[in-house]
Formats: sequence, C-alpha cells, structure tokens
Amino acid sequence: MPSWQARFFDKLITTLVRRRHWGDAERLATRARRVWGAPSWYSSSRTFGVRVRRTDGTIPGEWIVPDGPSTDAVILYFHGGGYVACSPQTHRPITAALARDSGCRVLALDYRLAPEHQFPMAFNQAVAAYHWLLMHGTKPGSIALAGDSAGGGLALALLSFLRQREATTVPSCAIAFSPWTDLAGTGPSLTTNDGRCAMYHTENIAEFASAYLGDASPRDPRASPLFAELSGMPPVLLHVSSTELLLDDTRRVHETIQSTGGNSTMTIFDGVPHGWQLLDGLVPEARNSLADAASFVKARIATDATSGAFPAANRS
Repeated sequence: MPSWQARFFDKLITTLVRRRHWGDAERLATRARRVWGAPSWYSSSRTFGVRVRRTDGTIPGEWIVPDGPSTDAVILYFHGGGYVACSPQTHRPITAALARDSGCRVLALDYRLAPEHQFPMAFNQAVAAYHWLLMHGTKPGSIALAGDSAGGGLALALLSFLRQREATTVPSCAIAFSPWTDLAGTGPSLTTNDGRCAMYHTENIAEFASAYLGDASPRDPRASPLFAELSGMPPVLLHVSSTELLLDDTRRVHETIQSTGGNSTMTIFDGVPHGWQLLDGLVPEARNSLADAASFVKARIATDATSGAFPAANRS
C-alpha cells in the first residue's frame, strides 16, 4: 500500500497536472514547461551535500559533485519531461540525491527540447555526451547511465546503441525510472491504467510522441528502445509505479532483457505517481527508490573495478 504522502501527492498531481488533451505541439510544450518538474525553490533546497556547477558548454548541462570524498565514477543522467520540458535544474532532487548517496559525480545533460528540436536531436546529444566522457578519460566501466520517463527511455536507447555499435565502450550499468520506451503506444497499461495514472491519459502518449518525433517512426529504436536489440546488455535497474500508464513500457523491456539471458531487476512501487523520485524528502518511496539506485550503481562500479575489466577512471 502506498504511503499517505504518496497518496496525497498522487491526488494533488491529478488535480493540477493531468488533462485529457494537451493541444498541438507548441501549446503542449508551453503547458508542460509551466507545470512539470520540481519548482526552483524546492530543487535548490535538495542540493545539500553537493556542489552544482555548469559545464564548460562543450556538452550542455551541469555537474553535481558530492562534498567530501568521491569516486571517479560518473552517472550520466537524462531528465524526463516528455522530450518537451524540464531541465537539469528541475531534476536536481534526483541528481543531487544520486550524487550524495552513491559518491559519484553526476553529469546531467541539458539536451535540446522538442518541438523546436525534434528527434533525433536528444539521442544524438546523449551519444555526444557519452563520447565526451570517454574522450576526457572516464573509462566505460566507471560510467552508469540513468534517467527518468523520457530520459529513462533515452538511457536505454543509448545503452542498446552502444552495445550494438560500440561494444568495447559499453557502460557498467543503467538505471531507468518509469522509462518511456514505446512511443508507438502499444502497451496494455495505456488502457488499464487510464484514470489511475496521476499524470497522463491514454491520448497524451500519442500527443507527446508526435511533438518529439515529427515525421519519424515511433518504432525507431533510438526513440523507442522497446523495439531495440536488448541482448547482451549490462545490468539494468528499473523502477515503475503500479498505476502509471508506462507500467508496461517498463515491464516489457524487463521481460525482453531477461528472455535474452540479460540481467534486469525491476521493482514495481504500489500506487505512487509518475516521477515520484522528484519528491525526495517528501515521499518515503522516493527515498527508497533513490537509495536503491545509488546502491545498485556502487555495487556495479565496485564489481567492474575489482574484476579489472576496466582501469580506474581519471578525473576530468
């Protein structure tokens, strides 16, 4: 059963955010940018124990570095927001928590948003950010990919791409919170959870997909990793809510990875709203999810370092 805090925010988000239709691409983006993501005052309040600085601009984004001793490992984080909204700043409750809890530096990519910059812009920038880390001395085994919602899908799409095209540069692991993996909208939970999901109605999936994709196919694996080749992936951690529309986006990726002999761990949280990790400090399930993700990263980075698969990374 969800905590009373989760139930409270589920009702609040349903009242303030959910709508049956979001309009055309421009109106949809304007509305989403107005209401999605953590407000600036709350994001700032969650940056205790870390230092935040902008990148030098070569790769747009920000570094979140834990105070005190830290590892040379990096979590490359992709924020959610349906590819049309949010930023590294709105997602600091997540990225700061991951940095504090894991001891890793976090590079949060400020990828360009649709509809001004449609697919494959976000994917191309994700690939560029990963290559930038490698060019600056970070070893693949010292990198974890992570993201939420659209950003979770982006992390999985990048992971599959690297596994198929650049097998020697595959990162240690990936974490995806409620990843949007099927922009074609074929999951049963789009129907079964309509009315239960605090954030979306079924119709919204096609609206946001169209704003991002333009004329591209929703089954392109760079946009929808559900349709990618998922065999041979490094360990993946998936968290999703039982009541959100994207439940089957997560569940089907998990089942596909496992069916190919891969290592995928999925936890379904009961009745929490989509994006609940942003509510760290307010909702206990957010703390549980982020702590679990940080432990997962630490275990994977330690395993790779101990095995000698990759030499220790240099700090850039």
